[in-house]
Amino acid sequence: MSRRILLLGSTGSIGTQALDVISRSDDLEVVGLSAQTNWRQLVEQAVQHGVPRIAVTDPDLAAQAAEAWTDGEVLRGPEGLVQLVLESGADLVLNALVGSAGLGPTVATLGEGIDLALANKESLVVGGELVMALAEATGAQILPVDSEHSAIHQLVHGEHATGGLDSIEKLVLTASGGPFRGRSRAELEGVTIEQALAHPTWAMGGKITIDSATLMNKGLEVIEAHHLFGTPYERIGVVVHPQSIVHSLITLVDGAALAHLGHPDMRAPIAYALHHPQRVPLPLRPLDLAEVGSLTFEPVDTEAFPCLRMAIEAGTAGGTAPCVLNAANEIAVHAFLGGRLPFLGIPDVIAGALDALGSAPIRAFETLYEADREARAVAAELVEKVAA
Repeated sequence: MSRRILLLGSTGSIGTQALDVISRSDDLEVVGLSAQTNWRQLVEQAVQHGVPRIAVTDPDLAAQAAEAWTDGEVLRGPEGLVQLVLESGADLVLNALVGSAGLGPTVATLGEGIDLALANKESLVVGGELVMALAEATGAQILPVDSEHSAIHQLVHGEHATGGLDSIEKLVLTASGGPFRGRSRAELEGVTIEQALAHPTWAMGGKITIDSATLMNKGLEVIEAHHLFGTPYERIGVVVHPQSIVHSLITLVDGAALAHLGHPDMRAPIAYALHHPQRVPLPLRPLDLAEVGSLTFEPVDTEAFPCLRMAIEAGTAGGTAPCVLNAANEIAVHAFLGGRLPFLGIPDVIAGALDALGSAPIRAFETLYEADREARAVAAELVEKVAA
């Protein structure tokens, strides 16, 4: 019997690679797709995969899609996205949306007790405590799609099978270092948009590529790992590994370490999440360590890249601080990509928003939505001041 997959964010990098994985399997069936703005590609995907129902979260563009595509149903806006989750009949939802917009569909998925393949790290950054509690209450699984968390999931699962989790001392996430690895803070003055988008290893969307350049992406991943694996922040480390061959590792109480290795290709963690607990063959190049030659590692320079430090501090503070961090980062990155903020202005805006708003207790999801709105307003004002 096929596993029915609902794919949110199907026109992005993760979404298109997920469709490639699905197309190679007789055990997976696509039952719904969504996109924010790229409705033409979305309709093409729906036709190609025989999907009768899609959602376009931009209402105006959804209307255009509905007018152009009469062979299926187009749901509109964020409400339509949640409706697609609730009514798709999916066995597994792959959330590949970008930013905090992914939180609502994550909550809808887990609230229905549907297993979630999570590529939207912001769901856990913004609402980790409530999201994990919801998953526990409904019994839904959360399967990470980020390469680092997929690696840790596999390593932790293997260790659990051999005697429990008490043997794990530390989780270590690897970071490529992005396009500016080795540069000092002074050398990051005047960085251009084109330079920041030139990632040396991974082909990703604009927002996540800038997050990789600032190392905010790694900070968000530390917060995500904290929630996914229930690990205190002091037992989560980050090491720069420019070859991106070691995707993550765990260190054990006896001094040993277990690592997950492979050539960088997101189809591997995507397939792991979609087929879990099974593994399937993929057309990926096997790892030949002699061919790779050498693997190098170095510490993170948090003076040049303060976003990682700020993310860990926000995660440790808890409450609404990670939500504020994420919202301010989204505003700052958008301003940088729009040419309205210098590269080094990104951490300045985030720091200013955290200083202004601090952290408040989370009582319900509405607390998070309010903190998000407030942080975006404060960050937008800071963009104007920093850029002036």
